[in-house]
Amino acid sequence: MAIEIKAPTFPESIADGTVATWHKKPGDAIKRDELIVDIETDKVVIEVLAEADGVLAQIIKNEGDTVLSNELLGTLTEGAAAAAPAAAQAAAPAAAAPAVAAGDDQILSPAARKLAEENGIDPNSIAGTGKGGRVTKEDVVAAAAAKKNAPAAAPAAKPAAPAVAAPVLAAGDRVEKRVPMTRLRAKVAERLVEAQSNMAMLTTFNEVDMTEVMALRSKYKDLFEKSHNGVRLGFMSFFVKAATEALKRFPAVNASIDGTDIVYHGYSDIGVAVSSDRGLVVPVLRNAELMSLAEIESGIATFGKKAKDGKLSIEDMSGGTFTITNGGTFGSMMSTPIVNPPQAAILGMHNILQRPMAINGQVVIRPMMYLALSYDHRLIDGKEAVTFLVTIKNLLEDPARLLLDI
Repeated sequence: MAIEIKAPTFPESIADGTVATWHKKPGDAIKRDELIVDIETDKVVIEVLAEADGVLAQIIKNEGDTVLSNELLGTLTEGAAAAAPAAAQAAAPAAAAPAVAAGDDQILSPAARKLAEENGIDPNSIAGTGKGGRVTKEDVVAAAAAKKNAPAAAPAAKPAAPAVAAPVLAAGDRVEKRVPMTRLRAKVAERLVEAQSNMAMLTTFNEVDMTEVMALRSKYKDLFEKSHNGVRLGFMSFFVKAATEALKRFPAVNASIDGTDIVYHGYSDIGVAVSSDRGLVVPVLRNAELMSLAEIESGIATFGKKAKDGKLSIEDMSGGTFTITNGGTFGSMMSTPIVNPPQAAILGMHNILQRPMAINGQVVIRPMMYLALSYDHRLIDGKEAVTFLVTIKNLLEDPARLLLDI
């Protein structure tokens, strides 16, 4: 019996995807739940698994092809013998010419080429195990692991002449390199332009004295980690907790616009921006208003690991009613974050710097952080936005307020 292999159902925020890598070729035996093909979207790489044991009979969408939600990718013959039938080979479309990196002799898939570039590996140095000598993503992963584990060269007894220096460009040389924009970067660019074109977006700023939060964290971080099975206490959980409390008091900041309607959300799904090899991604903490500090930190740590491993799913990043981004991780002192539609606001955290502050007529040194709140003025008035940000500031400067709900 023939089984259709289809692209998954994409959420509304993802229009389409690209076939990144076929892990099987027509005639290959496949076991149930085995990985068949990767679909790359602007947010995540989705793995399509086999629904039953059988043989891959036909590939309809080749690597590099654009696919829509639930579009047919190929067919699987359930329970067929492992040997590749000639009919199945003939059924395969004239194989689309595999992607070839400019200047490379080796043939490799788009996903393999991207991975090779990220790891600084010359594709020509990799022995391809795929059809026709194609270098697969697995080949690049193996080459990267071998490169990482290769023993370092023994140091010379005496300092010899310096290693061959990078080639020096002659005066006037104007080197350029052109590479395709990734789907993630292209979609980010599209959404940023869309947000600024369709929103009446403004940004308000404030600063928060982090003394109390830092003292609380310093005092209890070891006990916190011991009590919560290794979960570390960071600053982000305090900001998420303060944001959910402020969102209860200012529901318009947690709302969104749908056509001519305003949708007020009775829950706080907080998007937390994390960095990955593919760019900035925003997984969502569901019902963050019900989470403890430990649950928030655990959730963020899990998302960070999944982002690093490329394992974030569509469900992890769908939805969200409010977003927090922390440019301070990279040393940013001030920024104006852009709202993520259809949300109405985004909070930007920044670097903590020791600065002289005038307190009770005395100049004292305090750890200060600038906060930025970008918001959609169509939905949120200036007074409301400013007061919302002041509320977060007050909650962080006196963390007891988070416990006492005042």
